[in-house]
Amino acid sequence: MEPVLVLYAHPSPEVSRVNRFLRETVEGLEGVTLHDLYETYPDFFIDVPREQALLLQHKTIVFQHPFYWYSCPPLLKEWMDRVLEYGFAYGEGGDKLHGKHFVQVISTAGSESRYTRQGLNHFTIAELLRPFEQSAHLCGILPHAPLVTQSVKSLSAEDLQIQAAKYRQLIADLVAGRFPPVVNTFGANE
Repeated sequence: MEPVLVLYAHPSPEVSRVNRFLRETVEGLEGVTLHDLYETYPDFFIDVPREQALLLQHKTIVFQHPFYWYSCPPLLKEWMDRVLEYGFAYGEGGDKLHGKHFVQVISTAGSESRYTRQGLNHFTIAELLRPFEQSAHLCGILPHAPLVTQSVKSLSAEDLQIQAAKYRQLIADLVAGRFPPVVNTFGANE
């Protein structure tokens, strides 16, 4: 069994239909630590040693969050800035995370057609996730293909159940040491 750390970052979970449901789908699964950043750090004061210890205890790190302005919610970005520090995650002596795995589970209000060259957002999800992939590479972590749920405002109950089943299977696979394809920051996976 490979322990999985799910970093759940949603600033308004009470109004989230999709992320809340997806979270509930994997909550309590064996081998999974669900860590709600907004619940743990409502004041944004992150306990860096605690967070680094959590990372060291897990083989795979999952970021579950809504896609905010082509990125992540602010507390998750603050977490990255503080926890993935020089000498721990990268740089001289910063090899503590080498060989770990990284997967994002994101949701977007926009449809798949909006995330194309011709669409409203002019870029694909894969292109917009490049900074996360590069951060993983810098830290010696293998970034894997994300699980993306789109059109969340109009997603049917049936489609939400399908996404939840995909998420649960993804987490079960990660715990079993089976990983989705590695993404290549340099574009080979497109």
